Amino acid sequence: MNEISGKQDHPSTSAWDALSQVGPLQHAHIHDNVQVLVPSPIKMPPSVGLDTSIAHPSQSPQMPQTPHGVPAGAFLEHDLPPELLQQGWRKFWSKRENRPYFWNKLTGESLWETPLLKPQFDPITDPLGICNPPPAINGPPGPLPVKRRASEEGVGSPMPKKFILAGPWDLEIQTNIIIYERPPTTLPHPHPEIEAFRCSLASKLRHCYQELCHSREAINGPKDSFNRWLMERKVIDSGSDPLLPSNCFPEISMSMYKEIMNDIPIKLVRPKFTGDARKQLSKYAEAAKTMIESRNASPESRKVVKWSVEDTFQWLRRTVGATYEDFQDRLAHMKQQCQPHLTETVKDSVEGICLKIYHLSAEHAKKVKEKHSELLKEHGIPEITAPVQIPTLRKVWCYPIQFAIQCPRLLPQIDYLSERDQTLLRFNGDTMSINTTHLQKLEQLYRYSSFDDKKFEYFLPRVWCMLKRYNAFFGGNLNEGQGTQGALPVTVFECLNRMFGVTFECFASPLNCYFKQYCSVFPDTDSYFGSRGPFLDFKPVSGSFEANPPFCEELMEAMVNHFERLLADSPEPLSFIVFIPEWRDPAPNALLKLEASHFKRKQVVVPAFEHEYRHGFQHLISKSELNVRCAHGTLVVWLQNNSGYQRWGPTEERVEALLEAFRPGRERERDRQELLSPQRNNSGDPVSNPQTPPDNKVAVPLVPVPVVPAQVPDRPV
Repeated sequence: MNEISGKQDHPSTSAWDALSQVGPLQHAHIHDNVQVLVPSPIKMPPSVGLDTSIAHPSQSPQMPQTPHGVPAGAFLEHDLPPELLQQGWRKFWSKRENRPYFWNKLTGESLWETPLLKPQFDPITDPLGICNPPPAINGPPGPLPVKRRASEEGVGSPMPKKFILAGPWDLEIQTNIIIYERPPTTLPHPHPEIEAFRCSLASKLRHCYQELCHSREAINGPKDSFNRWLMERKVIDSGSDPLLPSNCFPEISMSMYKEIMNDIPIKLVRPKFTGDARKQLSKYAEAAKTMIESRNASPESRKVVKWSVEDTFQWLRRTVGATYEDFQDRLAHMKQQCQPHLTETVKDSVEGICLKIYHLSAEHAKKVKEKHSELLKEHGIPEITAPVQIPTLRKVWCYPIQFAIQCPRLLPQIDYLSERDQTLLRFNGDTMSINTTHLQKLEQLYRYSSFDDKKFEYFLPRVWCMLKRYNAFFGGNLNEGQGTQGALPVTVFECLNRMFGVTFECFASPLNCYFKQYCSVFPDTDSYFGSRGPFLDFKPVSGSFEANPPFCEELMEAMVNHFERLLADSPEPLSFIVFIPEWRDPAPNALLKLEASHFKRKQVVVPAFEHEYRHGFQHLISKSELNVRCAHGTLVVWLQNNSGYQRWGPTEERVEALLEAFRPGRERERDRQELLSPQRNNSGDPVSNPQTPPDNKVAVPLVPVPVVPAQVPDRPV
């Protein structure tokens, strides 16, 4: 700004002068190729690593505009009364507001309106200025002068400062994933009352499974067996409940059946000492004899098992000084002899357990649906049962799951209590805990992905529902379920993004994700925090992915089949980097299919005990317990189509960088380096940028959601 006076100082070229000196701007560079746009409910910042020169056809070239208002220097000081000049007032021109303002160089006061004259009085005879009559005011009384704030000055309003949340994640990396537009889900929005009811039924079902195993087969339910049953059922489930399986065929889960059978007659473990090996052999023989005598077994099975048990007891009595290997070999021989007959004897009983658990789950899912329907009726929200149809097929940037059903306006209050590094959320006496840093992460994810609650009125209820859902999914026992949520180290994710352009996790959750775009098992509770839904329902056409699935054989096999279908159907760059356990005795079908895949470009093995994973409960435990040494090798396989291989191919240099990122201690070194130089690059620029798809007829899709935003964005989240 310049003071308006006869003698003006120009310390720099003003905005007006700059505008008057520039020539015509060049036309914006517009591509004729495709434009990939975002569905309407999403407002996104500019994508990192994507071609920023893509423009909309509707955009017109930038042209210089004729300035409005009065240029600087048009107002002179003699426009002000001499009294105001004596009091220190000067008149200036606001370039932003295109109007004059008044500034007092003595007091620093700034006003939009003309200052009022102070009455003249004798400071000796009338020090308070009350003897003279007030000055006459011409015209109606106007409003008081409005003070001008310094922040209102400037050519344009300053850009808001972007908050970047530090932690073992990078939520600023933009997506390079392109999908076909998907219809919104017909699942209802989560509600604390409904979620508490659903999780109580799931807990009862888990307890029932334990009781059935104990009462019918005299064993404990196999560890994590119920969790793997949930995952295996969800591969084929077409029911309406996101947690409880309710519409599966076949009804008997082979995963649950095999795990129960494997623990009959007793659960075998690898003993530490020779004495433990002898005790385990004796217990197995005794349990096999008891089971075959108490069940309705065939005469042949009864004869073979009893003979094998008696032979084992005689061997134990006459053998002195047997080694550890002798006991283990004898146990393997006895199991080979007896197990087929024991399996045939208890087959109907074990199948009955599997059927009962499934039928109870279907009944519980029906109760939850009825309760949710009643809640929607109370709030006057109509249900949508038929799938929502998308009128046209369009390519868009991937976006979080959207809802077709409205959310109830009022959600119950959640009590909030912060204790040191943890935060407690309580609803009706049911308390969920989470590390404060992870709660801040959820807040940032919610800010990016929740489009119907910009005021954060539903944030705490939705966080509580999500924590409650995962707590029911994990189970209540110590460390139960944590294996399903183990994550790769942060250094590995950084390397994957830097070397292979990875921006998306195929199997993650809001609690353990590194990127803000990912797929997770629960589309309803996780959608507010960036989830794109279950990966088997996700069909991308372009992008670079990381896949570290839960260790469920049926899910891993379905994952490989899904990868191959996607790679075969898309000519655009598509890459999947898969991390699975190197199990060889026996090798699961998923591992065999990966190694035999037509799209396999390379595979490497990270040796056992030479790398670490992040703990599955990283949102609960302390930082010192985060890294867990891996007891098995990890097989890394690159599945890529031709265009994906050309862009993100596993060169020797890139593979070596990935193996180096796996080295134990690399994450701690990274943390120390970050403490010394906290200015870390959060841009997450991948090595190769995705190309826009070869389809130049892409429009903004109309997603049928209850809340339609006022502005249609044009960049990915």
